Amino acid sequence: MLVDSHCHLDFPELRVQLPAVLGRMAAAGVTHALTISTTLAGFPQVLAVAESQPNLWCTAGVHPDERGDGRETTVDELASLASHPKVVAIGETGLDYYRIEGDAGWQRERFRVHVRAARACGKPLVIHTREAAADTLRILEEEGAAEVGGVMHCFTETAEVAAAAMGLGFLISFSGIVTFKNARELKEVARQVPLERMLVETDAPFLAPVPHRGKTNEPGFVRHVAEEIALLKGVSLAAVAEATTENFFALFRGARAAG
Repeated sequence: MLVDSHCHLDFPELRVQLPAVLGRMAAAGVTHALTISTTLAGFPQVLAVAESQPNLWCTAGVHPDERGDGRETTVDELASLASHPKVVAIGETGLDYYRIEGDAGWQRERFRVHVRAARACGKPLVIHTREAAADTLRILEEEGAAEVGGVMHCFTETAEVAAAAMGLGFLISFSGIVTFKNARELKEVARQVPLERMLVETDAPFLAPVPHRGKTNEPGFVRHVAEEIALLKGVSLAAVAEATTENFFALFRGARAAG
């Protein structure tokens, strides 16, 4: 049994063929998935997907890259959205300095709002960080994120960043990137992160793993991520599946209640 801990089933590439995607997911032994919110406007559709199947859940949040309609969310709004039993986390949130121009203060303030909302509703965080690891860790610490914990999704940072995040109570999630031939440093990080602190994900429809690289990603492909982790750590696929599934339900406690 495997869980895709981060995908975007509401995105057009997957939503238009959702029954087939879910069928292939089941055939691959992937029994549950968490579909992730990236905008306020898109949240109702994310929730609708989660409500459509007993083995799907979702999050509430605004991606750090999204400017949307210019309206920023609030702690109360996010906590209200997260009160739905299908919503098991706040996010994805965090910092992304890759494409940003000028001052990123608005991004940092939005991130703080999400952490405060997670603490207010007692649900974990799904964290996105790109070229912003130091600020991401600093804000998590300053805002008391260790109180709720969460996951560093699609992890591509160093072993030192992983250790710091785990020190704050966060899990480390590996995506299809870890299967890429040139991802040597990330493969070493995956060797070092204990199985009991790890999740696997697809980030579908993006970042399809080898042997599907360049194609539309989907939850069933998380099996390839787990297989690579098993190879890197010298353990069985069953051991990776068992550990990452247990980790998922321990972190996203509402998923077990809703399932």
